[in-house]
Amino acid sequence: MFYNLLYPLHDIISAFNIFRYITFRAAMAVLTSFIISLLFGPIIIRKLKALKVGEKINKGDSLKLDDLHRSKTDTPTMGGLLILAAVVASTLLWADLSNKYIWVVLFSTLWLGITGFADDYLKQIKNKSRGLSVRAKLISQIILGLILGVIFLISFQNSLKLDVPFMKHISLDLDGLYIIFVILVVAGTSNAVNLTDGLDGLAIGIVVMVALAFSILSYVSGNIKLSEYLLVPYIKGSGELTVFCASILGAGLGFLWFNCYPASIFMGDVGSLALGGALGTVALLIRKELLLVIVGGIFVVEALSVILQVGSFRLTRKRIFKIAPLHHHFQFLNWSENKVIVRFWIIAALLALLTIVTLKIR
Repeated sequence: MFYNLLYPLHDIISAFNIFRYITFRAAMAVLTSFIISLLFGPIIIRKLKALKVGEKINKGDSLKLDDLHRSKTDTPTMGGLLILAAVVASTLLWADLSNKYIWVVLFSTLWLGITGFADDYLKQIKNKSRGLSVRAKLISQIILGLILGVIFLISFQNSLKLDVPFMKHISLDLDGLYIIFVILVVAGTSNAVNLTDGLDGLAIGIVVMVALAFSILSYVSGNIKLSEYLLVPYIKGSGELTVFCASILGAGLGFLWFNCYPASIFMGDVGSLALGGALGTVALLIRKELLLVIVGGIFVVEALSVILQVGSFRLTRKRIFKIAPLHHHFQFLNWSENKVIVRFWIIAALLALLTIVTLKIR
């Protein structure tokens, strides 16, 4: 909004020329979303406590896991509402609102936020322990993927080939399979972040690192000189996604202030599904879908641990891990919760660094 309102006046007031720079607006987006999260966090926590919207621990999946997390009982959840509010507000304030990439990623984020809210609402307010059925959530993700796939085919014809990491001038054309691929990316990232959100600060800490990496990738993709120098596909207008990713970065850091161990609030599905889908949508828009496997390596491993565990048990009646997702497996190996969180953060930070390095290794 500031860009659209103030930058056109730069001929009259030269200071307004600063709004033209994505780097300035991204930095301000970080600060804005962080301050919003920090200021409204205590208010949201008090409100959720008053409404008795708290974490239910006795889920019946594992008595040992319930015992390990007993202290989390009644900790306010649905804090993802705070994250989404900060991200959307900051993006609307600092992004170029005439940019189609911004509206696509906001649409995707809010769609999955509403899906997650419905799930949390059924669990917390209606006391339905399982919330939305897996089928209902998957249908929502598939419909979103179909909508995004059609939008990309109609409006982004020149940006549909997949960029291959570490390779220059090589891309993959999925042709008719593209929409199916979009569905897999959106549903996969959304569910992977959701599965990772099981320990205090674990998921949001990794989301922050992925958002930082994608903010850099978005800036490079949208800058014709940098993209040409680094031999990555130039996607006109995609640099504006830097502001959106910066908003996630700031909102995530602000939320982590309250969500770090021991957590005062949890994000719930309204946060995890939306953030995962947002990152997947950004990856699709800047043609860095394959890099999700690296930058979101922790999310990928967490999701795979669940798939392998379920598959192994159904086929052989044996479990590969003590429990899935993977972070709980390490808890069952007597790692303290804080140790699991910090070590996963360290790996995520290294994977984010490796992702940035791929810009030079081509």
